[in-house]
Amino acid sequence: MDPTDFVYTVGMTDEEVIDALETHTTGVLSFALDDDAYAIPIGYHYADDSVYFRFGDDDGARKVAAAEHTGDACFVLYEAEDERSWSVILTGPLRRIEDPAALGFDEATVRERFGPLRVFDETPEDITLVLYELDAERIVGRRTMR
Repeated sequence: MDPTDFVYTVGMTDEEVIDALETHTTGVLSFALDDDAYAIPIGYHYADDSVYFRFGDDDGARKVAAAEHTGDACFVLYEAEDERSWSVILTGPLRRIEDPAALGFDEATVRERFGPLRVFDETPEDITLVLYELDAERIVGRRTMR
């Protein structure tokens, strides 16, 4: 292998991982739905060592079905620019938050923390907002050496 074809990576410190989680707002959330993989780009909110996701449920949203039936989900944040890059991967079960207000997620706070809800072909009036928390049992952060 030509030595110019690769870049060494190292583990990120806990502080670097937390900084990445606190300063970014979107990543990719992956599920297993039956025998099929399913991944979506999604906004998130990180607070108090927890990662929260807001889904729009319109009675049949695939992401909600996937969240309810996935054993462990995988959430990936990353950035790559030229030869500098980093990634954080969190793996663990998703837990639906039955009472978001009890955790401080009233309607105004949800809007503030997650921004506008992106809809595709749904009617906004038919969408119910659902919050999930990722119980990250495994967190791996890697970055290129500087």
